[in-house]
Amino acid sequence: MVSRRTFLRANAVVLAAGGLGVSLPAQAATAATPLLPGFGRPSRLDFADVSTLHGDDQLLLTTLQGVVNRRDPRLYFNYNPEGYDTAWLDSTGARVTRHDRPLDLIARYRGEARGAILHDPAVPDSVNVATTLAGLENAVAATAEQAAEHGFKVITDLRGRFDPDDVPATYRWQLDHLFPRCTKALLSGLPPTRTVKVDNVQWREVARESERIRDSSNRQVRTFDLSQELSGQDGVYLRFQDSLGDDGWGASVGSVTVKADGTTIASFTPGTDAETPYLFDGLNSALGGDSNRFADGGNYFIYRFTAPAGTRQLLVEVDLWNQFLVTATTTAPTRVEPFPYFRDYTVAMRAMVFWLPPSGATGALLDEILGKVKPTTPYAGWFSNDVAGEWGGVDRASQHAVEVVPADYYMNATVHAGVPAKISDRVRPVPRATLRNRVYLTLTVGEGDNIQYCQRRMRQIWDDPARGRVPTNWTVSPLLADIGPALLAYYQRTATEHDLLIAGPSGAGYTYPGSWPQNALDAYTALTGRFLRRTGMNLVYAYNHRNAAGDGWVAFDERIAASYRKNTPLRGIIQSWETGDLQAAPAGLPVIGNFSPQGKAQEYRDTLVKHIEGWDGARPLFIAGAVNAWNWAPSDIAELGTLLGDPFEIVRGDTFFKLLAQSMNP
Repeated sequence: MVSRRTFLRANAVVLAAGGLGVSLPAQAATAATPLLPGFGRPSRLDFADVSTLHGDDQLLLTTLQGVVNRRDPRLYFNYNPEGYDTAWLDSTGARVTRHDRPLDLIARYRGEARGAILHDPAVPDSVNVATTLAGLENAVAATAEQAAEHGFKVITDLRGRFDPDDVPATYRWQLDHLFPRCTKALLSGLPPTRTVKVDNVQWREVARESERIRDSSNRQVRTFDLSQELSGQDGVYLRFQDSLGDDGWGASVGSVTVKADGTTIASFTPGTDAETPYLFDGLNSALGGDSNRFADGGNYFIYRFTAPAGTRQLLVEVDLWNQFLVTATTTAPTRVEPFPYFRDYTVAMRAMVFWLPPSGATGALLDEILGKVKPTTPYAGWFSNDVAGEWGGVDRASQHAVEVVPADYYMNATVHAGVPAKISDRVRPVPRATLRNRVYLTLTVGEGDNIQYCQRRMRQIWDDPARGRVPTNWTVSPLLADIGPALLAYYQRTATEHDLLIAGPSGAGYTYPGSWPQNALDAYTALTGRFLRRTGMNLVYAYNHRNAAGDGWVAFDERIAASYRKNTPLRGIIQSWETGDLQAAPAGLPVIGNFSPQGKAQEYRDTLVKHIEGWDGARPLFIAGAVNAWNWAPSDIAELGTLLGDPFEIVRGDTFFKLLAQSMNP
């Protein structure tokens, strides 16, 4: 189960809209313009740590950052308690002034904003409308209380304008009234709110599966007695998590029935309207094909039940399976706040921001929006509903010739896009290698299309001292050449002889090439070729659309491979496949499906050994092994390297494809 150019100030792209006197970019980038433009080179930065601030304050500061940095990047914030955003501060080359009181920066820069757009706390999606208007009006997004406290003139008050239960109508209004004034060079999908954990909540463990079970073999209806939680004043909260968070087979729930003193007070199946009143927090979970809700890795979902006064016994019957951890509390464990991230860039670009699940009425509106921009226009952000939202959202975007840039947690983009850095376009020389009857294994760390991963998690594991002991392919987004040149340059500069940077899915932005209109696919592969040549990459990890049954991928055909071969310097493609039983050369371009063993090093090794049981050693065998970027680090890869002996040989991706091509054409 698998759950994401340097631009000098003198040449900065100036963007404006809505009667401000400067025209907007009207289409996606050509060879002469950046796809994701910068706003000038930062020379001095006011820096503050905003990680402990409420989401309302972070939203105000981030939209202010977009207004200020559009003219000249001067604001830089750390949003993460672990300090990921500060790791890149030195690479900006700017003179940095640190501020201990981040809200003091509002007064310092208030004069650069025309005023405030008031979002409606009762309508979460008004946060996105306020962000769009903030970009168009050179304003900040704020609550009424914030505007009064900080002295902002109210430009537009969105309170009472939208129905909180009619999300399509909210974005229909935005599409009709604001989109004509917005840039057509970028679309952005951002969740309007986020769920924040409340500190010091005490959870009682109710049930745990300690065995690794991935086949639903432990599925049964279990009864949990929550009577001791009846003393709470705010109801009972029941949380479902992954008891073993390293392999992606967490708690899965098929039905829930709640009984108070023997009387049923709730009964529902996940994903139905009957579930809605009880799903307190489902943002970190997903719906499966068997009408189940699941949460893998560090994710979770929480139900809230309120028993009638005087109830003495509260029983919850749950159809439950796989690697579950169930806990209960009487304290509200989370709160909802505005989602502040990446909004500096959308404000600076004057892009329209929306959040439309890719199904039903919202999916139809998403289609309409995607159909209003030109081919290869980036959609930056993400989609709701985790895995299902990813597949549905990326596929819809692909059908409209729009590539996705996973960027919803990418921070300080208005600064990073303007930092000058030397990006090498040099292609790494392929090491000498002789084709033998071996099992050639190339290991690829995924998630590189996700630019926030490149900014955060990748930097964390990249700095592991064990990196470089075993040949490893690292997927990165070639679009960092536009929106994070210093990030990409850092990885190029510090790579060892065993590290190979390759393009993440599926080139210049995450997409499913098979879903692209036939007359637009060349535009995407040409864009990919442009970025690959600029960054010295000639291998890609790629996805395609799902099959009709929805349980697997469709292999690249001659049309897709021919487009890549004509327009890019690719010498091979690793296609997301999971079972590893795809090997072909459509249009003469080698394509191999990846193989995705579960668990850590020892289990990974055992799965590989079992995978080659039918191999007779009379010919070379090629395996493209997937590495889970969220659960593995170079130390795990190094451990795997010590466990794999004869007949395995771990090689870099370029060597792998050189030998694979030789084996295909002896």
